[in-house]
Amino acid sequence: MSTTATAKMTTKEIAKRLKKLCDKGDWEGAHRELYAKDAVSIEPEASGGFEKESHGLDAIIEKGKKWEGMVSEVHEIEVSEPMVAGNTFAVTMRMDMTMKDKKRSDMTELCVYHVKDGKIISEQFFM
Repeated sequence: MSTTATAKMTTKEIAKRLKKLCDKGDWEGAHRELYAKDAVSIEPEASGGFEKESHGLDAIIEKGKKWEGMVSEVHEIEVSEPMVAGNTFAVTMRMDMTMKDKKRSDMTELCVYHVKDGKIISEQFFM
């Protein structure tokens, strides 16, 4: 058995892969590939029908689908190069989009991720 088949991705590799998937808007692909089954997602506050915390991969994927369902059109996504420190990395993410309520929104958030055993175990967003 090859060691590469069982090798876990490093935090830096996960950060680069997440950026690549987010640049394409492939949120669910990122979740399924890079997140631990028991990962936690923390929003700045409970709003827009979202809980402050989502526990578990299934809940995070559902939250992503709910968010996508609120968006009518994505005009632009910009994800910064990741900054990595130990088992943590951060990116800024800017999204210019039109929501289904017809309001255009241009938002930037700081996204902080923690990695353990080759998977993202938590994400937290700051605006």
